[in-house]
Amino acid sequence: MGRRGPPPKPTRLKQLAGNPGKRKLNKREPKPRKEAPRCPAWLNPDAKRVWKDLVPKLKRMGILTEVDGGALAAYCQTFARWRKVEEFIAKHGEVYPLKDQNGKIKYMQQFPQVSIARNLLQLLKAYQQEFGLTPSARTRIEVREEDDEMSELERFRMERA
Repeated sequence: MGRRGPPPKPTRLKQLAGNPGKRKLNKREPKPRKEAPRCPAWLNPDAKRVWKDLVPKLKRMGILTEVDGGALAAYCQTFARWRKVEEFIAKHGEVYPLKDQNGKIKYMQQFPQVSIARNLLQLLKAYQQEFGLTPSARTRIEVREEDDEMSELERFRMERA
């Protein structure tokens, strides 16, 4: 049997949001270093451009860690693929005519790229929620100014004060 309900929000996001549910935070949750992962060499050129544009923005938001590379690569690849499909739709339209044996149009058929674009957009939305890339996702995050050199102990003491 699968797990029930939505996936739990990471502790760091709960802390940034002020822990609105006031539930017990997971003190043993892994805490990867806040450092940008390397851009994978296997990303296609368009996805690499998305990566290079997005990583500095995520770093400024303070939510990117060294272990986010896989999810970020998947987002960038999906975004690049979605853009290609959208370019096809812009060039060819959403439908094409299907003709009978006499060359008369029977009906208009939707290009497969239309449903592909819709599916990719749903995937992008899920990734955007994970990385705080939508206005509604950002309303749940409260970023505090903190010194990167501050130790975990000092941060803990400040949060308890």
